[in-house]
Amino acid sequence: MHVLVVHNRYASAQPSGENNVVDQEVELLRAAGHRVGTFERRSDDIAARSLPGKAAVPLLVPWNPAVRRELAARLRAERPDVVHVHNVFPLLSPAVLAACADAGVPAVATLHNYTQVCPPGTLQRDGRPCTECVGSAPLPAVRHGCYRGSRLATVPLAVSLSVNRRRWWSGVERFFCISAAQRDVLVSAGLPAGRLAVKHNFVPDTDARRTGSGEHLLYLGRLAEAKGVRLLMAAWDEIAAGGGAGVPLVVAGAGPLEREVRAWAAGRDDVRYAGLYGPAECRQAVARSVAVVAPSTWLEAFGLVVVEAMAAGVPAVAAGHGAFTELVEDGLTGLLHRPGDAASLASCLRRITSGPARNREMGQAARRRYEQGFSPQVGLERLVDGYRGAIAGRSGGGVVPPPAGDGNTGSPRDGRAGRDGGSR
Repeated sequence: MHVLVVHNRYASAQPSGENNVVDQEVELLRAAGHRVGTFERRSDDIAARSLPGKAAVPLLVPWNPAVRRELAARLRAERPDVVHVHNVFPLLSPAVLAACADAGVPAVATLHNYTQVCPPGTLQRDGRPCTECVGSAPLPAVRHGCYRGSRLATVPLAVSLSVNRRRWWSGVERFFCISAAQRDVLVSAGLPAGRLAVKHNFVPDTDARRTGSGEHLLYLGRLAEAKGVRLLMAAWDEIAAGGGAGVPLVVAGAGPLEREVRAWAAGRDDVRYAGLYGPAECRQAVARSVAVVAPSTWLEAFGLVVVEAMAAGVPAVAAGHGAFTELVEDGLTGLLHRPGDAASLASCLRRITSGPARNREMGQAARRRYEQGFSPQVGLERLVDGYRGAIAGRSGGGVVPPPAGDGNTGSPRDGRAGRDGGSR
């Protein structure tokens, strides 16, 4: 099969799980003998633009005509079987879908977040669930400055959502949702259920497996409010006040709360702020863990670090909502705490560290869960099946019509969403 992968790479200043997923899928397909090309833009390149060039970037978010011409020409020259679209913000735009239509090549798209119904893709505002823009024009997002706290920065995203909604529904043969929880939210929001397929992200297998009981609890991810970092600090302070957990907490990552985390950890024996880990360091840190902690306060569309822990035979303590409820089998492969509840999180952290034998059983069950649902072999099968379905849909006659009205009616269930890995 000949596949062209389309992706706007997130800035390298902060690690992006979405970039990693794209790279891993490309390598997986190539290793299986498929021919895979890439059509990319890089957010890092914006810094090298002239001042007028930088000022023009917001105008390209809804539509980039140069990308349409360039991609259509490449598709006509190479004739791939299918185009796989990932992120198109800010330099590619939904013009990539028009290019696919121009060249007559079917497109699939992975939905890594909730940008189809929410301009910043989070379904959250000020740390709380928000569905004001769902089923209506995204004016509330502009009014509240939902993207980066800026009304001006939110405008291009809101415009793109409004003018390109029907193009997404008519231009994509199949959407890949990265969890059933994400799919449920999007279907409730009015997206066409028949073209939303669940395809979990896979995680490469690892030689770094846990062999003992573990040395520490590990938070590995972006240091941001929505990731539950402040919640974790409050829970850990509660544990410390009660005598501690018996193992230290290691916090690894970068983000807007880095200074606050660094100050909180300074001078403590029970906490270590490790900064940014490289890939090998991440694998080793996970393999040495009693458990990984994923306390997100928003509704995660996936939970990459949880599956990476599974691969290493390590259980997880995660928030009991969103994708975590289908990744973590409570009491079997890890523990789920009440979302946003520091006392519940503290209780789960005490439980996961207090019974080494039970913890090891959870780790072994987590490894089996990984092998059954998140291994490269499983990921390849689901990916190729999705491509074949999209190709058959295009050759079999026609595009499913978009939903009636504005294509986005109804309200999703109460929940918080997020970009698992990646910052725009």
